[in-house]
Amino acid sequence: MLSSKPRKRLGYIPIGYKLMISYMIFIVILVSVNGYVSNSMYDSSMRKQTRMNIQGTVLQIRDNVAYKTDDLTRISSLLYDDYNLVEYLRRKESGKENDYRMRQIIIPKLENAAKSIGFNQRLNIYLHNETVHEVYPKQTYNIYHMKRIKDKAWYTDFPDEKYGLTMVWMQVEEDAEEEGISLIRRLVDTLNPLKVEELGMMRFSVPLKELFESVDFEKLGEGSVLTVIDSSGKVMYASGEFETGAGAEVEDNRYIEIKEKMRQGWTIVARVPVTIIAQEAKKVTTFIIGICVLCFFLFTFAGVFISRYFSKRITKFVSVLNAFREGDLHKRIAYRGKDEFSQIATALNGMGEDVGALINKVYLAQLQKKEAELEMLQMQINPHFLYNTLSSINRLAKFGENEKLQKMVVQLGKFYRLTLNSGRTLIPISSEIEQANAYLDIQKVKYGGRLEVLFDVDAAVWPYETIKIILQPFIENVLKHAWSGDRIHIRIVARKEEDEIHYRIIDDGMGMPMRKIEEILNPVNESESETGYGIRNIDQRIKLQYGPEYGVSIFSRRGVGTTVLMRIPAKKRKIQAKGTSGLNAS
Repeated sequence: MLSSKPRKRLGYIPIGYKLMISYMIFIVILVSVNGYVSNSMYDSSMRKQTRMNIQGTVLQIRDNVAYKTDDLTRISSLLYDDYNLVEYLRRKESGKENDYRMRQIIIPKLENAAKSIGFNQRLNIYLHNETVHEVYPKQTYNIYHMKRIKDKAWYTDFPDEKYGLTMVWMQVEEDAEEEGISLIRRLVDTLNPLKVEELGMMRFSVPLKELFESVDFEKLGEGSVLTVIDSSGKVMYASGEFETGAGAEVEDNRYIEIKEKMRQGWTIVARVPVTIIAQEAKKVTTFIIGICVLCFFLFTFAGVFISRYFSKRITKFVSVLNAFREGDLHKRIAYRGKDEFSQIATALNGMGEDVGALINKVYLAQLQKKEAELEMLQMQINPHFLYNTLSSINRLAKFGENEKLQKMVVQLGKFYRLTLNSGRTLIPISSEIEQANAYLDIQKVKYGGRLEVLFDVDAAVWPYETIKIILQPFIENVLKHAWSGDRIHIRIVARKEEDEIHYRIIDDGMGMPMRKIEEILNPVNESESETGYGIRNIDQRIKLQYGPEYGVSIFSRRGVGTTVLMRIPAKKRKIQAKGTSGLNAS
């Protein structure tokens, strides 16, 4: 009798083999694509990074050169604006007075100016006043009479004087031979700027090698070239072998070229051969290929074993996880065994129960947290004006001004009735306007005719709601800090603009600088955080209630006034009030 064994179905492939085949295809594609993309991205990134590095180096070089040119400009400006020096240069003196001004005034000032520059240079002064003695040759400064240069082309062609601005960098006199360049500007009679009178010329001569000391091709790498080109395209200074010539086009596949302009009209040009990048890219390509091959064999070896182990188990877990991902937290997995998969199954089932409960708990906690934070900010509004108001009431009672006393008490009660508002956070805009008006009525008793207020409220805002008590603190801030005289005008604007409500509090007070506004809205230390606390309180309340895209902006100009803008979304009240009333002027 022949025994029969169960035969496998034709075309049957075990799940382990299916996983392995899929895994192999996936690995081949993944490793190949990853290697190609990694190589391409690295090459592109390396070129981009190299360009950025070159750009940064060139910017640093430009700043180093600019530092020296600015230093010369600064020293020349000190001489240009030195009223004492100008006064002595224009005097016609002789004898002891002349010796005194030379030894005690002119020469010390020129010596100090020349020596205060932190690099090699020479200061030449040319003067119309020939009573001032010529002093030469000196290492750091020389004094000449104008007759030495009055027929020189560089002097006769020098631009007309624009007070405090006219200065030129050029090669004059011995500069070309000594490979230098000069900063030239006039000395003028600054005592009468409406009628500029030329007293002479000053010329700071600097060696090009000293001025462009930081222009060094070695900072960019071997084979690189750094040049400084003037506005006419002429090469002033070069570091490295400049093969292509000044202003010539360079092929993209040969060089990376970076240009940076300077205020003087000069251009710093850096050229780096791409062969340096290509050599590095070749090394990286070889490395990436080796890594890809190694990863392929490692993944294949691991896949043979892992696919056999997980193929029978992973399907169950995937089905449960997919159910969880789709929101079905009630699905459970039945698994028997004593290995890690059993623990995972138990944990997964428990996680389904815990996550469902946790979602509900976290959702409620977040709501409570938001409400608590908003409540806290609401309670932090400081009605410190109450003390001042009670003091005013006491003073009115003392002097028997009963009518004003009654009016102030009524308005104070009205203000706090609107402020408390049955504990609600959101109120109609009409109530917020009414609350601000009640506060101003209290202040008018105190300030009288010195305070003028205009309400400019668009009727379109009445159907909408707002956070309470966001106008009053800004009005109080104006009355406390914005006075620049005996009177102040305040304009309160409410407008609906597209899907937003815009409040503006505008005053014609003293204004404040941008630095002060930045301290108020974004304090960087504890001492600054005490400034503008109430303003930040309102900004935080708006952002907490409506989102970070809303809040407070401040615009101010010293001596003109300040405008505070508050933006909130236009949200209609759930229950419309019976009738609305607007304020046009007060």
